[in-house]
Amino acid sequence: MHWIRGFVGALVFAVLFSFAALGSSVPAFAQQVVVEGASGIDPSTIKPYFSGTDPASLQRGVDDLKATGLYSSVTAKFVDGKIVVSLASGAQIINRVAFEGNRTIQKDQLEVEVQSKPHTAYSEATADADIERIKEAFKKYGRNEAVVTKRLVQLPNGRVDLVFTIDEHDKTGIREIRFVGNHAVSNYRLGNLMQTSTQNFLSWFKSTDVYDPDRLASDEEAIRRYYMKNGYADFRITNTDVAYQTNPPGYVITITMEEGPQYHVSGVAVDSHIAKVDGAALVPLVPLRTGDVYDAGGVDKGVDAISRNVASQGYAFSEVRPHGDRDTNNHTIALAFSVDDGPKVYIERIDIVGNTRTRDYVIRREFDIGEGDPYNHALIERGERRLNGLGYFKKVHISNRPGSAPDRVIVVVEVEDQPTGSISLSGGYSTTEGIMAELAYTETNFLGRGQYVRLSVSDGQYSQGWKASFTEPYFLGQRLAAGFDVYHQVNDNNMYALYQNWTTGVTLRLGIPVTDDLTFQPNYALYESKITIPNTSSAPYDDCAGPNQTWYPGGTFIPVVPTPYINCLTNGEAPVEIKQAAALGAQVTSLVGFSILYNNVDNRKDPTSGLYATYKQDFAGVGGQSEFIRETFDSRWFHPITEDFIGQIHLQGGQINGFGSQPLDIINNFNMGPTLVRGFAPAGIGPRDIASYYNIQGAALGGQTYYGASAEVDFPIFGLPREIGLKGAVFADAGNLIGYGGQTNFSNFLGYTYCPAQNALLITQPSCANVYDPNLIRTSVGVSLIWASPMGPIRFDLALPITKGKYDQTQLFNFSGGATF
Repeated sequence: MHWIRGFVGALVFAVLFSFAALGSSVPAFAQQVVVEGASGIDPSTIKPYFSGTDPASLQRGVDDLKATGLYSSVTAKFVDGKIVVSLASGAQIINRVAFEGNRTIQKDQLEVEVQSKPHTAYSEATADADIERIKEAFKKYGRNEAVVTKRLVQLPNGRVDLVFTIDEHDKTGIREIRFVGNHAVSNYRLGNLMQTSTQNFLSWFKSTDVYDPDRLASDEEAIRRYYMKNGYADFRITNTDVAYQTNPPGYVITITMEEGPQYHVSGVAVDSHIAKVDGAALVPLVPLRTGDVYDAGGVDKGVDAISRNVASQGYAFSEVRPHGDRDTNNHTIALAFSVDDGPKVYIERIDIVGNTRTRDYVIRREFDIGEGDPYNHALIERGERRLNGLGYFKKVHISNRPGSAPDRVIVVVEVEDQPTGSISLSGGYSTTEGIMAELAYTETNFLGRGQYVRLSVSDGQYSQGWKASFTEPYFLGQRLAAGFDVYHQVNDNNMYALYQNWTTGVTLRLGIPVTDDLTFQPNYALYESKITIPNTSSAPYDDCAGPNQTWYPGGTFIPVVPTPYINCLTNGEAPVEIKQAAALGAQVTSLVGFSILYNNVDNRKDPTSGLYATYKQDFAGVGGQSEFIRETFDSRWFHPITEDFIGQIHLQGGQINGFGSQPLDIINNFNMGPTLVRGFAPAGIGPRDIASYYNIQGAALGGQTYYGASAEVDFPIFGLPREIGLKGAVFADAGNLIGYGGQTNFSNFLGYTYCPAQNALLITQPSCANVYDPNLIRTSVGVSLIWASPMGPIRFDLALPITKGKYDQTQLFNFSGGATF
């Protein structure tokens, strides 16, 4: 033990001696920095440049300070325990950067554009370059004639404010878009394919008339896809010329193209070079048949379908290549798909770059293959199409580079995020719903997780409410869209209904994709609904008493003896069927159901071809008071009659049946009007109670079964600029609503029996309903004016009923429209 203590003591002595010996060579750090020669300089901003007092450290500090460009002369020395730094200012220091006259672009956006920054040295060259950057920024907003000047505001201590003054001038947009070389497709149709538009009287409200190279490139691709879809396999755009004119100022865009002939499919074959894969059995997977117009999109779908099928048979490395044998004399293409067992190449990893907001897993899940899987080009392209379809990114580009071994490849997914959230204020008016307004927040990529969130509150002349929606597109890591809706809605009494309907509930839903076009969606809904009938002086709809009792109009305290000419019916009264439903109070409905949706339309905003169909079925009775089975069907088929005339067939129908001990509540009946047959008022057709002489149109009761069909042709209004967005339509509608199914004797409910003859002068509300329920198909024809305005879609319908029931209520004109700001 003694030798251990001696060893430790010697070790401590050696360490202390070493520090003492090194003391003379360790630099002494300055306790204080003194600045000479420049006023207004805080020494604390200079001290970090000097890490020590030895000559080398002092020289490094001097060099670093000179490199800032703030000082023309810098010296430093260590005197009496202080570092004395002598500075000579060689540049003016920017105190702040300000902007004047800017209205189109906000200050924070301009601050990102300029390179001159506060607390840095002012540079004339940098400021001049900033002027050009600001001009370029305004050009993106159509202000090509913007004038930008700069000035310096002198401040104490060598500081300045740098001020950019901007004269935006009027918006300089696109004056004309010309198409050269198109013979099969009209200028009008090509213009409709483009997002880019020309200036007109709506330019104050839109931005698509501003030249944007990226938007124009996207428009060119949309034109190419349209031609390739319609059989023009030789189509190409040979030149796009963008010329800026100064008098009058604006752009003229000229797109020159070669269409070539239209091709049809002369045959479809699949040639399999894999022994156990039957090529002939794969032909039905191709959506093109002999005689069809050639469609490049259909070829891509065929490659995708064959690739997935062959991979499912155990050939993960298979490659499917399409070939087209063109017959230029007969203008046909013989399609052939070759299936080969490709080289065994695996995906080493998937690198994702450029995403600053969207999370990596949101991008990775759009691919049906992952790291370590066999490389399949068709599935990579499918993932790229899915990413482009999300709407989260300005651009998506996928490339490959060699991996760590010859049989390894690295997939690089390059994306650029774009804004996906919006706050909108929508307003509108319709002849049925009155004035409406909605404030909504929508985010389609919530927190970069790919989730959909929408919160909205609405208020209107006849309705108020709020709704919150959430959707997770990949529930439990699978391609399942799970979500919920929570809502509250109040529909007030209006000219067609003398009561209020309150509904509060929640809906749970799950979307299961069967194919790219077909989706199965089960759901569960739980909601509470009730009917209230106002009884005020302005809305006296619930003030009837017995036939021999005093009448108090609108709930007042003034008794009135009813007569055949002045009674509770003459100023309006809710039908007894509705009163009975209101007496039930709040009713809880618990239902399970499903929807089957099919959608292959070419454009969801302005479809020209394809089918959209949905079938829904609900079973209410899983708890709650309501017990019914309801099913509805709605489909729209679009088909081009000519290039610009688009035909549409609309079929719809529905049925609801109650079961159990309670009859079907009247509030669950279908109420139809212009949504079934235009030319009729809301709730204007179907069963009606005509017992009241004073209500000559009868009280709408709704029905349990409806069906309808509509044929429409949409066409452009020639002679008007297509940017105005006006088109016309002619239509013919037919439909029917039947089946009241409720009780007709309400003596027990009202507490009295009063059943006078029909058309008799009444003194109070009858206790016996007289239901008019003809099985009559109503028809109408009409014309429409449709305006795809920057403020939102607006439609005017003028419809003339051809066949109608005696008590049906017609509505010759219907208008609906809205705006989003």
